[in-house]
Amino acid sequence: MSRRQFSTPTRTDAGPPDDTGCTVLHVDMDAFYASASLLSRPDLRGTPVIIGGAGSRSVVLSATYEARAFGVTSAMPMARARRLCPQAVVLEPDHRRYAAISEAVMATFASITDHVEPLSLDEAFLDVSGAVRRLGPPTSIAEQLRDTIADEQGITCSVGVAATKFVAKLASGLAKPDGLLVVPRHEAVAFLHQLPVAAMWGVGDKTEEQLHRLGLRTVADIAHTPVDTLCRALGDAAGRGLHDLAWGRDPRRVVAERREKSIGADETFPFDLDDPARIHRELLRLADRTAARARSAGMAGRTVSIKVRFADFTTITRAKTLRQHTDVSREIFATARELYDRLGLQRARIRLVGVRLEGLVGADDVPVQGRLDEPEHGWRDADRAVDRASARFGAGSVRPASLIPERRSGSQDRRRDLS
Repeated sequence: MSRRQFSTPTRTDAGPPDDTGCTVLHVDMDAFYASASLLSRPDLRGTPVIIGGAGSRSVVLSATYEARAFGVTSAMPMARARRLCPQAVVLEPDHRRYAAISEAVMATFASITDHVEPLSLDEAFLDVSGAVRRLGPPTSIAEQLRDTIADEQGITCSVGVAATKFVAKLASGLAKPDGLLVVPRHEAVAFLHQLPVAAMWGVGDKTEEQLHRLGLRTVADIAHTPVDTLCRALGDAAGRGLHDLAWGRDPRRVVAERREKSIGADETFPFDLDDPARIHRELLRLADRTAARARSAGMAGRTVSIKVRFADFTTITRAKTLRQHTDVSREIFATARELYDRLGLQRARIRLVGVRLEGLVGADDVPVQGRLDEPEHGWRDADRAVDRASARFGAGSVRPASLIPERRSGSQDRRRDLS
């Protein structure tokens, strides 16, 4: 789901939107965990409900839109959520039910098209180009999906229909809750240019601040800013990527992926952690391990996901799909850290973190694309050198400096050896 809700831009054409060529659908369940939990508590529909542990150290997994109106958000400490919305009812999570509904929803998607790219339990991209002749235009397919999910699962979803993944995802967020938004191909640029910069895929709080310092407030401002200026401010990859998206250029295809086709690692701590620096180091270690496993298997992935389990056993996941497949430790860690930092956790007590690489393909099938901000022999070659050293001297013989334990004093070493 998007970080925040934005107003839907006005259309440039009158009449019903033309969905010709708009064969990319982004389907996102509305307040999925809260909606699924209310299936057994229909008396609470239309009221503020928070999903999460009842303890003061618990965190919010999800909330109904009625609770969100008071400022309640996912990953927020439960104590703060209760202060913001004291009249809300708190329900314990039911992860078994969530998994069962997700599986049924994905089966509905698969009945429409083979080209389904899941992003999480509650959202996916669909390419319906092969289903148009059989089921009708993309808008009709989207309506059929919404009706089927509502009838069979008792929950609602919002659907964005567009010619590209980027615009479709934006559209589904703007359609929430329980809506459908079609962005015609020829209206996509005008649609995008009316949005604030924060609506852009990949623009977090820090990037938004940087863009605002440049005087850039809307997507149109980004589009009409020289690429070199964006690259100097944001880095080459981010600058060029944002400029392309601002003009509606997004060549990525919907890639059919099996959600269980992934490689990853997680760690349960011996005691709960609340220090962000230590969590960052753990994410680095897990990203390094995940990347090494992917390279060992000859695989590369395009989606990085993290799992965070809190002290009360509430578990949340977040994922980001990259522009190209990777098996590079540095890229996986940078993405995992970004996902974690976006949660905005401040001293939340964390029991477990995990990093996964999903959407795997054979590494030999992925073209090696050098980055303009890297030397000819960069991080990919460094990773392979580490792999060779590990094979010869053992796992962990070469590792990032931040993962090397701090050297203790002699007396401390002796106490440790005697213990």
